[in-house]
Amino acid sequence: MTSLVLADDHPLILEGLEHLLAKETDFEVLARCLTGKEALSAVKRHKPDVLVTGFHMPGMTGVEVVRELQEQGSATRVVILTSELSEKEVLECMRLRVPGVVLKSMPTHLVLQAIRKVAAGEVWMEKDSFNRTLELLLRREEGLQKLKVKLSERETEVMRLCAQGLSNKEIAGRLFLGEGTVKSHLHSVYRKLGIKSRRELLQFAHQNGVV
Repeated sequence: MTSLVLADDHPLILEGLEHLLAKETDFEVLARCLTGKEALSAVKRHKPDVLVTGFHMPGMTGVEVVRELQEQGSATRVVILTSELSEKEVLECMRLRVPGVVLKSMPTHLVLQAIRKVAAGEVWMEKDSFNRTLELLLRREEGLQKLKVKLSERETEVMRLCAQGLSNKEIAGRLFLGEGTVKSHLHSVYRKLGIKSRRELLQFAHQNGVV
């Protein structure tokens, strides 16, 4: 028997998930929660085998719940159930080694399979989102390696701050440089990369993982 705590800020999702699990003989739902803080309290109280939690919850996201549980040394494994994941959110899950990430659009039999795998100590990751993110990381790493050949470390630093929206004056203050020096570095960046404006620089920086 696998004991579970369920958490999601949508009551209909909770009811549907509990109804789905109630049909199975190997699951026992110990608590239902609407917030991340409630989920943390329930896990501490019940010590379930698995916490199934939504990602986007008010006050505390699913990843923040995972981080807190890890800091507490909890043995409860976590399945994050979400409608979609951005690249940043996928990276957060990867950094924290979240054992289970499941899309709400998945067929119910796969949701059950994912929970069982995580409960058994295995890993279940939403393949498409993770593959896209890994491809992006590889492209960015390749882009950064190319930049090291074309630009100096200082030029790359100036470009990164420019792409973050800082003015030449703000960049100068951040790097303890003269404003004229910053302008000179930017002109050099434009020339070496074949770009003509801050807009093109911003696009290049995002495509190549500078920001």
